[in-house]
Amino acid sequence: MINNTKGIHMKAKVVLLLLMMTFSAPLLAGNVSFTANGPDDEPKYGQDSIQCLTNISLYREFFKQWKKSGYRSESVKDAIKPWRWVFLNCPKASLYTYVDGTRILGYLIQNAASPEDEAAYIDTLMLLYDTRIKYFGQEGYVLGRKGLERFGYNNSDVEPTYQMLARSIELEGNEAEYAVVDLFFRLTIEMYTSGKAEKSLILDNYDLLTKIVDYNIANNKKYGSYYESVKGNIESSFEPFASCEDLIPLYTQKFETEPENIELLKKIASMLDNKGCDDSPLYFDVSVQLHKLEPSAESAFHIGKMMYNKQNYTEAIEYLTEGLGMEDPEMLETCYFALSDSYKNVNDFPNAVKNANEVIKLNPNDGRPYILIGDMYAEAAGNCGSNDLEKKAPYWAAVDKYIQAKRIDSSLADVADQRISAYSKQFPNAEMIFFHDLSEGQSYTVQCWFTEKTIIRAAK
Repeated sequence: MINNTKGIHMKAKVVLLLLMMTFSAPLLAGNVSFTANGPDDEPKYGQDSIQCLTNISLYREFFKQWKKSGYRSESVKDAIKPWRWVFLNCPKASLYTYVDGTRILGYLIQNAASPEDEAAYIDTLMLLYDTRIKYFGQEGYVLGRKGLERFGYNNSDVEPTYQMLARSIELEGNEAEYAVVDLFFRLTIEMYTSGKAEKSLILDNYDLLTKIVDYNIANNKKYGSYYESVKGNIESSFEPFASCEDLIPLYTQKFETEPENIELLKKIASMLDNKGCDDSPLYFDVSVQLHKLEPSAESAFHIGKMMYNKQNYTEAIEYLTEGLGMEDPEMLETCYFALSDSYKNVNDFPNAVKNANEVIKLNPNDGRPYILIGDMYAEAAGNCGSNDLEKKAPYWAAVDKYIQAKRIDSSLADVADQRISAYSKQFPNAEMIFFHDLSEGQSYTVQCWFTEKTIIRAAK
Protein backbone atom coordinates (compact mmCIF):
# COMPACT_ATOMS: atom_id res chain seq x y z
CA MET A 1 0.00 0.00 0.00
CA ILE A 2 1.21 3.51 -0.80
CA ASN A 3 2.04 5.42 2.37
CA ASN A 4 1.68 9.20 2.15
CA THR A 5 1.11 9.93 5.86
CA LYS A 6 3.42 12.96 5.91
CA GLY A 7 1.55 14.58 3.04
CA ILE A 8 -1.76 13.88 4.71
CA HIS A 9 -0.61 15.44 7.97
CA MET A 10 0.52 18.61 6.23
CA LYS A 11 -2.81 18.96 4.44
CA ALA A 12 -4.60 18.19 7.68
CA LYS A 13 -3.06 21.32 9.18
CA VAL A 14 -4.89 23.29 6.52
CA VAL A 15 -8.12 21.68 7.66
CA LEU A 16 -7.38 22.72 11.21
CA LEU A 17 -6.98 26.34 10.16
CA LEU A 18 -10.15 26.22 8.08
CA LEU A 19 -12.13 24.88 10.99
CA MET A 20 -10.73 27.52 13.31
CA MET A 21 -11.56 30.37 10.96
CA THR A 22 -15.00 29.05 10.04
CA PHE A 23 -16.17 28.16 13.52
CA SER A 24 -14.06 30.53 15.66
CA ALA A 25 -12.63 27.70 17.70
CA PRO A 26 -10.64 28.98 20.67
CA LEU A 27 -9.82 25.44 21.75
CA LEU A 28 -6.59 25.24 19.75
CA ALA A 29 -4.72 28.34 20.85
CA GLY A 30 -0.98 28.02 20.64
CA ASN A 31 1.22 25.85 18.44
CA VAL A 32 -0.83 22.67 18.02
CA SER A 33 -0.05 20.04 15.35
CA PHE A 34 -3.02 18.26 13.80
CA THR A 35 -1.76 14.69 14.03
CA ALA A 36 -4.12 12.99 16.48
CA ASN A 37 -1.38 10.42 16.93
CA GLY A 38 -0.21 10.65 20.51
CA PRO A 39 2.16 8.21 22.19
CA ASP A 40 0.98 4.59 22.34
CA ASP A 41 0.98 4.77 26.15
CA GLU A 42 -1.20 7.89 26.16
CA PRO A 43 -4.12 7.60 28.62
CA LYS A 44 -7.41 6.55 27.09
CA TYR A 45 -9.00 9.92 27.86
CA GLY A 46 -5.86 11.95 27.13
CA GLN A 47 -4.09 14.35 29.47
CA ASP A 48 -7.33 16.04 30.55
CA SER A 49 -9.92 13.33 31.07
CA ILE A 50 -12.61 15.70 32.35
CA GLN A 51 -12.28 17.95 29.30
CA CYS A 52 -12.28 14.87 27.06
CA LEU A 53 -15.48 13.43 28.51
CA THR A 54 -17.12 16.84 28.44
CA ASN A 55 -16.39 17.34 24.74
CA ILE A 56 -17.49 13.80 23.91
CA SER A 57 -20.80 14.48 25.61
CA LEU A 58 -21.19 17.83 23.84
CA TYR A 59 -20.47 16.71 20.34
CA ARG A 60 -22.47 13.49 20.71
CA GLU A 61 -25.56 15.42 21.81
CA PHE A 62 -25.40 17.73 18.78
CA PHE A 63 -24.54 14.82 16.50
CA LYS A 64 -27.60 12.84 17.71
CA GLN A 65 -29.82 15.83 16.94
CA TRP A 66 -28.32 16.03 13.48
CA LYS A 67 -28.81 12.30 12.91
CA LYS A 68 -32.39 12.46 14.17
CA SER A 69 -33.12 15.17 11.58
CA GLY A 70 -31.91 12.87 8.83
CA TYR A 71 -28.61 14.78 8.70
CA ARG A 72 -30.46 17.87 7.49
CA SER A 73 -30.35 20.20 10.50
CA GLU A 74 -27.57 22.70 11.27
CA SER A 75 -26.74 21.11 14.63
CA VAL A 76 -23.71 19.48 13.01
CA LYS A 77 -21.97 22.88 13.11
CA ASP A 78 -22.17 22.82 16.90
CA ALA A 79 -20.80 19.27 16.97
CA ILE A 80 -17.66 20.04 14.96
CA LYS A 81 -15.66 21.97 17.57
CA PRO A 82 -15.99 19.49 20.45
CA TRP A 83 -15.57 16.54 18.06
CA ARG A 84 -12.33 18.04 16.74
CA TRP A 85 -11.04 18.55 20.28
CA VAL A 86 -11.70 14.89 21.08
CA PHE A 87 -9.99 13.70 17.90
CA LEU A 88 -6.92 15.85 18.61
CA ASN A 89 -6.57 15.36 22.36
CA CYS A 90 -8.01 11.95 23.27
CA PRO A 91 -8.09 9.85 20.09
CA LYS A 92 -8.22 6.61 22.08
CA ALA A 93 -11.35 7.59 24.00
CA SER A 94 -14.15 6.24 21.82
CA LEU A 95 -14.78 4.43 18.55
CA TYR A 96 -17.66 6.87 18.00
CA THR A 97 -15.06 9.57 17.34
CA TYR A 98 -14.29 7.81 14.06
CA VAL A 99 -17.72 6.48 13.15
CA ASP A 100 -19.29 9.90 13.68
CA GLY A 101 -16.23 11.62 12.23
CA THR A 102 -16.78 10.12 8.79
CA ARG A 103 -20.22 11.77 8.73
CA ILE A 104 -18.93 15.09 9.99
CA LEU A 105 -16.10 15.20 7.46
CA GLY A 106 -18.52 14.12 4.75
CA TYR A 107 -20.60 17.18 5.58
CA LEU A 108 -17.54 19.42 5.45
CA ILE A 109 -16.47 17.95 2.10
CA GLN A 110 -19.90 18.52 0.59
CA ASN A 111 -19.99 22.11 1.88
CA ALA A 112 -16.37 23.04 1.21
CA ALA A 113 -15.84 26.65 0.10
CA SER A 114 -13.26 25.76 -2.57
CA PRO A 115 -11.71 22.75 -4.34
CA GLU A 116 -8.61 23.21 -2.19
CA ASP A 117 -10.68 23.04 0.99
CA GLU A 118 -12.47 19.97 -0.31
CA ALA A 119 -9.18 18.20 -1.07
CA ALA A 120 -7.88 19.02 2.40
CA TYR A 121 -11.01 17.66 4.07
CA ILE A 122 -10.73 14.45 2.00
CA ASP A 123 -7.12 14.02 3.13
CA THR A 124 -8.27 14.43 6.73
CA LEU A 125 -10.95 11.79 6.17
CA MET A 126 -8.26 9.37 5.00
CA LEU A 127 -6.22 10.24 8.11
CA LEU A 128 -9.28 9.56 10.24
CA TYR A 129 -9.46 5.98 8.94
CA ASP A 130 -5.72 5.43 9.54
CA THR A 131 -5.99 6.76 13.08
CA ARG A 132 -8.97 4.50 13.75
CA ILE A 133 -6.91 1.50 12.68
CA LYS A 134 -4.06 2.60 14.96
CA TYR A 135 -6.21 2.82 18.07
CA PHE A 136 -9.08 0.41 17.41
CA GLY A 137 -7.76 -2.19 14.96
CA GLN A 138 -10.10 -3.93 12.48
CA GLU A 139 -7.62 -3.08 9.74
CA GLY A 140 -9.27 -5.20 7.05
CA TYR A 141 -12.77 -3.84 7.64
CA VAL A 142 -11.64 -0.20 8.00
CA LEU A 143 -9.42 -0.33 4.91
CA GLY A 144 -12.42 -1.56 2.94
CA ARG A 145 -14.47 1.42 4.09
CA LYS A 146 -11.53 3.76 3.46
CA GLY A 147 -11.15 2.44 -0.08
CA LEU A 148 -14.85 2.90 -0.82
CA GLU A 149 -14.73 6.48 0.47
CA ARG A 150 -11.56 7.31 -1.43
CA PHE A 151 -12.98 6.01 -4.70
CA GLY A 152 -16.15 8.01 -4.11
CA TYR A 153 -14.12 11.21 -3.96
CA ASN A 154 -11.31 10.29 -6.35
CA ASN A 155 -12.01 7.69 -9.03
CA SER A 156 -9.22 8.77 -11.36
CA ASP A 157 -6.23 7.65 -9.30
CA VAL A 158 -7.09 3.96 -9.14
CA GLU A 159 -3.95 2.24 -7.87
CA PRO A 160 -3.90 3.49 -4.23
CA THR A 161 -7.55 2.54 -3.82
CA TYR A 162 -6.89 -0.84 -5.42
CA GLN A 163 -4.08 -1.50 -2.94
CA MET A 164 -6.31 -0.55 0.02
CA LEU A 165 -9.03 -2.93 -1.10
CA ALA A 166 -6.55 -5.70 -1.91
CA ARG A 167 -5.21 -5.53 1.65
CA SER A 168 -8.73 -5.38 3.04
CA ILE A 169 -9.79 -8.53 1.20
CA GLU A 170 -6.57 -10.29 2.13
CA LEU A 171 -7.34 -9.66 5.81
CA GLU A 172 -11.11 -10.14 5.72
CA GLY A 173 -11.38 -13.19 3.44
CA ASN A 174 -14.97 -14.44 3.41
CA GLU A 175 -15.93 -11.56 5.71
CA ALA A 176 -15.17 -8.97 3.01
CA GLU A 177 -18.14 -6.65 2.48
CA TYR A 178 -20.06 -7.07 -0.78
CA ALA A 179 -19.45 -3.45 -1.82
CA VAL A 180 -15.70 -3.90 -1.31
CA VAL A 181 -15.69 -7.10 -3.37
CA ASP A 182 -17.67 -5.43 -6.15
CA LEU A 183 -15.45 -2.35 -6.37
CA PHE A 184 -12.25 -4.38 -6.07
CA PHE A 185 -13.03 -6.37 -9.20
CA ARG A 186 -13.99 -3.19 -11.09
CA LEU A 187 -10.63 -1.70 -10.14
CA THR A 188 -8.89 -4.93 -11.15
CA ILE A 189 -10.23 -4.46 -14.67
CA GLU A 190 -9.16 -0.80 -14.62
CA MET A 191 -5.66 -1.73 -13.44
CA TYR A 192 -5.31 -3.96 -16.51
CA THR A 193 -6.91 -1.62 -19.04
CA SER A 194 -4.73 1.27 -17.82
CA GLY A 195 -1.58 -0.82 -18.29
CA LYS A 196 -0.77 -1.10 -14.58
CA ALA A 197 -1.27 -4.86 -14.32
CA GLU A 198 -1.08 -8.03 -16.39
CA LYS A 199 -4.20 -9.81 -17.56
CA SER A 200 -3.38 -12.65 -15.18
CA LEU A 201 -4.41 -10.36 -12.31
CA ILE A 202 -7.97 -10.45 -13.62
CA LEU A 203 -7.96 -14.24 -13.60
CA ASP A 204 -6.43 -14.49 -10.14
CA ASN A 205 -8.84 -11.99 -8.58
CA TYR A 206 -11.81 -13.53 -10.35
CA ASP A 207 -10.96 -16.87 -8.80
CA LEU A 208 -10.43 -15.29 -5.36
CA LEU A 209 -13.59 -13.19 -5.37
CA THR A 210 -15.97 -15.81 -6.75
CA LYS A 211 -15.06 -18.06 -3.84
CA ILE A 212 -15.84 -15.25 -1.37
CA VAL A 213 -19.10 -14.45 -3.14
CA ASP A 214 -20.21 -18.09 -3.36
CA TYR A 215 -19.46 -18.58 0.33
CA ASN A 216 -21.65 -15.61 1.27
CA ILE A 217 -24.47 -16.60 -1.07
CA ALA A 218 -24.58 -19.94 0.73
CA ASN A 219 -23.96 -18.76 4.30
CA ASN A 220 -24.77 -15.07 4.69
CA LYS A 221 -28.51 -14.95 5.36
CA LYS A 222 -28.61 -11.18 5.85
CA TYR A 223 -26.69 -10.06 2.78
CA GLY A 224 -26.71 -13.16 0.56
CA SER A 225 -28.89 -11.48 -2.07
CA TYR A 226 -26.43 -8.58 -2.29
CA TYR A 227 -23.60 -11.00 -2.97
CA GLU A 228 -25.73 -12.58 -5.71
CA SER A 229 -25.93 -9.18 -7.40
CA VAL A 230 -22.18 -8.76 -7.02
CA LYS A 231 -21.66 -12.17 -8.59
CA GLY A 232 -23.65 -11.03 -11.62
CA ASN A 233 -21.51 -7.90 -11.88
CA ILE A 234 -18.30 -9.89 -11.63
CA GLU A 235 -19.39 -12.42 -14.24
CA SER A 236 -20.43 -9.63 -16.60
CA SER A 237 -17.13 -7.80 -16.17
CA PHE A 238 -15.11 -10.99 -16.53
CA GLU A 239 -16.84 -12.23 -19.66
CA PRO A 240 -14.64 -10.32 -22.16
CA PHE A 241 -11.58 -11.93 -20.59
CA ALA A 242 -13.02 -15.44 -20.26
CA SER A 243 -12.52 -16.84 -23.76
CA CYS A 244 -10.34 -19.90 -24.23
CA GLU A 245 -8.09 -17.77 -26.46
CA ASP A 246 -7.38 -15.56 -23.42
CA LEU A 247 -7.24 -18.21 -20.73
CA ILE A 248 -5.10 -20.89 -22.35
CA PRO A 249 -1.96 -18.82 -23.12
CA LEU A 250 -2.00 -17.25 -19.67
CA TYR A 251 -2.52 -20.51 -17.83
CA THR A 252 -0.04 -22.35 -20.06
CA GLN A 253 2.66 -19.97 -18.87
CA LYS A 254 1.63 -20.42 -15.24
CA PHE A 255 1.54 -24.21 -15.62
CA GLU A 256 4.98 -24.35 -17.19
CA THR A 257 6.37 -22.11 -14.44
CA GLU A 258 4.84 -24.00 -11.50
CA PRO A 259 4.01 -27.57 -12.59
CA GLU A 260 4.22 -28.82 -8.99
CA ASN A 261 1.84 -26.22 -7.52
CA ILE A 262 -1.22 -28.32 -6.68
CA GLU A 263 -3.48 -25.37 -5.78
CA LEU A 264 -2.62 -23.66 -9.06
CA LEU A 265 -3.33 -26.83 -11.02
CA LYS A 266 -6.72 -27.17 -9.38
CA LYS A 267 -7.54 -23.55 -10.18
CA ILE A 268 -6.51 -23.94 -13.83
CA ALA A 269 -8.50 -27.15 -14.27
CA SER A 270 -11.59 -25.64 -12.66
CA MET A 271 -11.42 -22.42 -14.69
CA LEU A 272 -10.90 -24.20 -18.02
CA ASP A 273 -13.73 -26.58 -17.21
CA ASN A 274 -16.14 -23.79 -16.21
CA LYS A 275 -15.37 -21.77 -19.35
CA GLY A 276 -15.73 -24.65 -21.81
CA CYS A 277 -12.01 -25.03 -22.54
CA ASP A 278 -11.92 -28.68 -21.47
CA ASP A 279 -11.06 -29.88 -24.98
CA SER A 280 -7.68 -28.15 -24.92
CA PRO A 281 -4.34 -29.96 -24.57
CA LEU A 282 -3.60 -27.73 -21.56
CA TYR A 283 -6.65 -29.02 -19.71
CA PHE A 284 -5.54 -32.58 -20.31
CA ASP A 285 -1.91 -31.95 -19.33
CA VAL A 286 -2.92 -30.12 -16.15
CA SER A 287 -5.40 -32.83 -15.20
CA VAL A 288 -2.88 -35.63 -15.70
CA GLN A 289 -0.23 -33.76 -13.71
CA LEU A 290 -2.68 -33.02 -10.92
CA HIS A 291 -3.71 -36.66 -10.75
CA LYS A 292 -0.06 -37.67 -10.63
CA LEU A 293 0.75 -35.31 -7.77
CA GLU A 294 -2.43 -35.75 -5.78
CA PRO A 295 -4.66 -38.57 -7.01
CA SER A 296 -8.28 -37.75 -6.29
CA ALA A 297 -11.75 -38.36 -7.57
CA GLU A 298 -11.85 -34.82 -8.93
CA SER A 299 -8.60 -35.11 -10.89
CA ALA A 300 -9.69 -38.51 -12.23
CA PHE A 301 -12.93 -36.89 -13.38
CA HIS A 302 -11.08 -34.17 -15.29
CA ILE A 303 -8.96 -36.75 -17.11
CA GLY A 304 -11.99 -38.94 -17.79
CA LYS A 305 -13.90 -36.00 -19.21
CA MET A 306 -11.02 -35.21 -21.55
CA MET A 307 -10.89 -38.83 -22.69
CA TYR A 308 -14.64 -38.73 -23.22
CA ASN A 309 -14.40 -35.58 -25.34
CA LYS A 310 -11.70 -37.28 -27.43
CA GLN A 311 -14.06 -40.25 -27.84
CA ASN A 312 -11.57 -42.53 -26.09
CA TYR A 313 -14.46 -44.22 -24.31
CA THR A 314 -12.66 -47.22 -22.82
CA GLU A 315 -10.07 -45.00 -21.12
CA ALA A 316 -12.81 -42.53 -20.16
CA ILE A 317 -14.74 -45.24 -18.32
CA GLU A 318 -11.69 -46.09 -16.20
CA TYR A 319 -11.13 -42.51 -15.01
CA LEU A 320 -14.79 -41.49 -14.78
CA THR A 321 -15.54 -44.48 -12.57
CA GLU A 322 -12.81 -43.28 -10.21
CA GLY A 323 -14.32 -39.79 -10.38
CA LEU A 324 -17.59 -41.02 -8.84
CA GLY A 325 -16.06 -40.42 -5.42
CA MET A 326 -16.54 -36.65 -5.82
CA GLU A 327 -18.89 -34.78 -3.48
CA ASP A 328 -19.82 -31.83 -5.70
CA PRO A 329 -23.33 -32.72 -7.01
CA GLU A 330 -23.01 -30.81 -10.31
CA MET A 331 -19.65 -32.37 -11.16
CA LEU A 332 -20.98 -35.76 -10.10
CA GLU A 333 -23.98 -35.37 -12.40
CA THR A 334 -21.65 -34.56 -15.32
CA CYS A 335 -19.49 -37.54 -14.43
CA TYR A 336 -22.40 -39.99 -14.38
CA PHE A 337 -23.73 -38.68 -17.69
CA ALA A 338 -20.35 -38.95 -19.45
CA LEU A 339 -19.92 -42.43 -17.97
CA SER A 340 -23.36 -43.47 -19.20
CA ASP A 341 -22.67 -42.21 -22.71
CA SER A 342 -19.23 -43.86 -22.70
CA TYR A 343 -20.79 -47.23 -21.82
CA LYS A 344 -23.37 -46.70 -24.57
CA ASN A 345 -20.60 -46.13 -27.10
CA VAL A 346 -18.84 -49.37 -26.17
CA ASN A 347 -22.22 -51.18 -26.41
CA ASP A 348 -22.48 -51.92 -22.69
CA PHE A 349 -26.11 -50.83 -22.54
CA PRO A 350 -27.01 -52.19 -19.06
CA ASN A 351 -24.24 -50.15 -17.43
CA ALA A 352 -25.13 -47.17 -19.57
CA VAL A 353 -28.74 -47.24 -18.31
CA LYS A 354 -27.58 -47.79 -14.74
CA ASN A 355 -25.45 -44.63 -14.82
CA ALA A 356 -28.13 -42.63 -16.65
CA ASN A 357 -30.51 -43.43 -13.81
CA GLU A 358 -27.93 -42.06 -11.36
CA VAL A 359 -28.06 -38.76 -13.27
CA ILE A 360 -31.83 -38.73 -12.85
CA LYS A 361 -31.50 -39.30 -9.10
CA LEU A 362 -29.09 -36.36 -8.78
CA ASN A 363 -31.16 -34.05 -10.99
CA PRO A 364 -34.74 -35.12 -11.74
CA ASN A 365 -35.12 -32.12 -14.06
CA ASP A 366 -32.34 -33.19 -16.43
CA GLY A 367 -33.94 -34.63 -19.57
CA ARG A 368 -30.71 -35.78 -21.22
CA PRO A 369 -30.51 -39.22 -19.56
CA TYR A 370 -34.03 -39.99 -20.77
CA ILE A 371 -32.96 -39.22 -24.34
CA LEU A 372 -29.92 -41.45 -23.86
CA ILE A 373 -31.96 -44.36 -22.48
CA GLY A 374 -34.56 -43.90 -25.22
CA ASP A 375 -31.86 -44.14 -27.89
CA MET A 376 -30.58 -47.41 -26.42
CA TYR A 377 -34.07 -48.84 -26.21
CA ALA A 378 -34.73 -47.90 -29.83
CA GLU A 379 -31.44 -49.51 -30.86
CA ALA A 380 -32.56 -52.75 -29.18
CA ALA A 381 -35.52 -53.03 -31.53
CA GLY A 382 -35.10 -55.98 -33.88
CA ASN A 383 -32.63 -57.67 -31.52
CA CYS A 384 -35.07 -58.79 -28.85
CA GLY A 385 -37.97 -61.22 -28.75
CA SER A 386 -38.96 -64.15 -30.90
CA ASN A 387 -41.72 -62.66 -33.08
CA ASP A 388 -42.39 -59.55 -35.12
CA LEU A 389 -44.31 -57.73 -32.36
CA GLU A 390 -41.75 -58.43 -29.65
CA LYS A 391 -38.99 -57.17 -31.94
CA LYS A 392 -40.83 -53.85 -32.36
CA ALA A 393 -41.94 -53.51 -28.74
CA PRO A 394 -38.74 -51.63 -27.65
CA TYR A 395 -39.91 -48.66 -29.73
CA TRP A 396 -42.80 -48.19 -27.29
CA ALA A 397 -40.39 -48.01 -24.35
CA ALA A 398 -38.08 -45.67 -26.26
CA VAL A 399 -40.87 -43.20 -27.08
CA ASP A 400 -41.97 -43.24 -23.43
CA LYS A 401 -38.50 -41.99 -22.48
CA TYR A 402 -38.58 -39.23 -25.10
CA ILE A 403 -41.97 -38.07 -23.85
CA GLN A 404 -40.62 -37.97 -20.31
CA ALA A 405 -37.55 -36.02 -21.46
CA LYS A 406 -39.50 -33.17 -23.02
CA ARG A 407 -42.01 -33.12 -20.16
CA ILE A 408 -39.34 -32.30 -17.59
CA ASP A 409 -36.94 -30.36 -19.83
CA SER A 410 -38.56 -28.10 -22.42
CA SER A 411 -35.19 -27.31 -23.99
CA LEU A 412 -35.15 -30.87 -25.35
CA ALA A 413 -38.63 -30.67 -26.91
CA ASP A 414 -37.43 -30.42 -30.52
CA VAL A 415 -34.95 -33.28 -30.12
CA ALA A 416 -37.54 -35.46 -28.41
CA ASP A 417 -40.28 -34.66 -30.93
CA GLN A 418 -38.06 -35.67 -33.85
CA ARG A 419 -37.40 -39.05 -32.29
CA ILE A 420 -41.03 -39.54 -31.25
CA SER A 421 -42.14 -38.86 -34.81
CA ALA A 422 -39.56 -41.22 -36.34
CA TYR A 423 -40.00 -44.13 -33.94
CA SER A 424 -43.80 -43.94 -33.65
CA LYS A 425 -43.87 -44.98 -37.30
CA GLN A 426 -41.99 -48.13 -36.31
CA PHE A 427 -44.63 -49.29 -33.82
CA PRO A 428 -46.46 -52.55 -34.64
CA ASN A 429 -49.45 -51.80 -36.86
CA ALA A 430 -53.05 -52.49 -35.81
CA GLU A 431 -53.20 -55.81 -37.68
CA MET A 432 -50.05 -57.11 -35.97
CA ILE A 433 -51.42 -56.11 -32.57
CA PHE A 434 -54.72 -57.86 -33.29
CA PHE A 435 -52.91 -60.95 -34.61
CA HIS A 436 -51.12 -61.37 -31.30
CA ASP A 437 -54.43 -61.12 -29.43
CA LEU A 438 -53.54 -57.71 -27.94
CA SER A 439 -55.26 -54.32 -28.05
CA GLU A 440 -54.20 -50.66 -28.06
CA GLY A 441 -53.99 -49.05 -24.63
CA GLN A 442 -53.25 -52.37 -22.99
CA SER A 443 -50.30 -52.61 -20.56
CA TYR A 444 -47.28 -54.46 -21.90
CA THR A 445 -43.87 -55.45 -20.49
CA VAL A 446 -40.93 -55.30 -22.86
CA GLN A 447 -38.50 -58.18 -22.28
CA CYS A 448 -35.03 -57.57 -23.67
CA TRP A 449 -31.65 -56.82 -22.07
CA PHE A 450 -33.90 -54.44 -20.15
CA THR A 451 -37.37 -54.90 -18.70
CA GLU A 452 -39.78 -51.98 -19.08
CA LYS A 453 -43.52 -51.58 -18.64
CA THR A 454 -45.24 -49.62 -21.40
CA ILE A 455 -48.55 -49.16 -23.26
CA ILE A 456 -49.44 -50.78 -26.59
CA ARG A 457 -49.87 -48.30 -29.44
CA ALA A 458 -50.32 -48.75 -33.17
CA ALA A 459 -48.04 -47.19 -35.77
CA LYS A 460 -49.12 -43.80 -37.10
